[in-house]
Amino acid sequence: MRVTRYSVALLGCLCASLALAGEPPSRPPIDSPELAHLGDASVGVRTITVVDKDRPDVLAFDEQTHSAPPHDRVLKVDIWYPAQALRGATPVTYSGILPSETAGSQGTFSVPGIAVRDAPPVAGRHPLVILSHGRRNDVAALVWLGENLASKGYVVAAIHHQDSPLSDRLAHAGWLLNRPLDIAFVARSLQSSLAAEGLVDPTRTALFGYSAGGYGVLTAAGAVLDPGSRIVTAGVPGGLLLPYARGGALQQATQVPGLKAVIAMSPAGGGALAAWGREGLAGIHAPLLMISGDVDWTVDYATGARAMLDAATGTRRYLLTFKGAGHNIGLIPAPESMRSNLWFWSYFEDPVWRKDRIIGVSLHMITAFLDRYVRDDESRASYLDGLVPDSNSGRWPAELRKNFDAFSPGTGGITVWKGFQNEFYTNLELLQRAPQGGSAPPPTDLMLVPKRP
Repeated sequence: MRVTRYSVALLGCLCASLALAGEPPSRPPIDSPELAHLGDASVGVRTITVVDKDRPDVLAFDEQTHSAPPHDRVLKVDIWYPAQALRGATPVTYSGILPSETAGSQGTFSVPGIAVRDAPPVAGRHPLVILSHGRRNDVAALVWLGENLASKGYVVAAIHHQDSPLSDRLAHAGWLLNRPLDIAFVARSLQSSLAAEGLVDPTRTALFGYSAGGYGVLTAAGAVLDPGSRIVTAGVPGGLLLPYARGGALQQATQVPGLKAVIAMSPAGGGALAAWGREGLAGIHAPLLMISGDVDWTVDYATGARAMLDAATGTRRYLLTFKGAGHNIGLIPAPESMRSNLWFWSYFEDPVWRKDRIIGVSLHMITAFLDRYVRDDESRASYLDGLVPDSNSGRWPAELRKNFDAFSPGTGGITVWKGFQNEFYTNLELLQRAPQGGSAPPPTDLMLVPKRP
């Protein structure tokens, strides 16, 4: 057999694909920026169940009586945490389920992890991060974030929201009502129970939500639902969402105490949903990071994350945009069982971007954001502030380069975003805004960023 450059390259690509299929997604690839990589701690994982009693059961709404019976909302929660290293322990393999294109059928997948189930935790009161997955997604698809942050000293709790099937006539109403209530209830429960164990500091809590989870965490962070919004008046029957909207008697039930930061990835709630109206997002006062693709046909970028950046005037906020990316940026790379069917593939992969690249960049920015605003580590500010908004305009003069794989210091004439490697920093945008009436933004902020239509 004749060996050519083409065959060697093809073999290299094949090996890379096989390695990717079996690589824990919490361990980002070599071209990831500086802060993306795993921390020093081993990781443990455990699963608990919490019960919110007497929640209105919107799925059992009775059109005759115009009411919904109370029920016990049972939620499973996966918790990743810094753990003691156990020699010879077998890391967990996660399993997940996603609905297929055909109603009533589904597909299963598995994900290799680095965590050891029920490993003894490392002593200390760690920051708490609550994770909320997308509509009809699975917690196993957020392993990339949960395990990675736990290796860096965070306790991360991912909620199994148990969304109803897409064929259910009230499926839409179910997640609109339950997302913010699930997030607030789980956060309060764990702030109490895990603090009693000495595992978390309840005053240092952060929220992360993807897609429908983005709507949930923004609402739980203080975005006030508009009582005139279509989702409040018509999207959820019987006025069940009205008590949690502006002026409602139960508005505070959706709020998370001790909140230091919130992250919304491809967030739903804007656009046609108009969940918070024109002013509701101003109710968020914790620092906000949004991550989105600007070709998001699911929740729409212009009326979604991009408009939310301008509307959340009550806080310091950032918008990281993957140029050319779509909606499906929040999940792991497609597992092996999801690679032979385009429907399943499209849950995980983006048509333009490598998924492990998206994960690497996201982990870097999320780590900088959480370290700065949850841990009060001001050394992380330079990874977020003062960057050129368009990453493509960053420069790293040849005379200032040392090693090819060095991370940009972001100083001394080098304007490639801090922590990124030379040649691996393109097609990203970071916009930021100061709170209205707050301190003036840095020079690269609103004043020098052309406003998009």
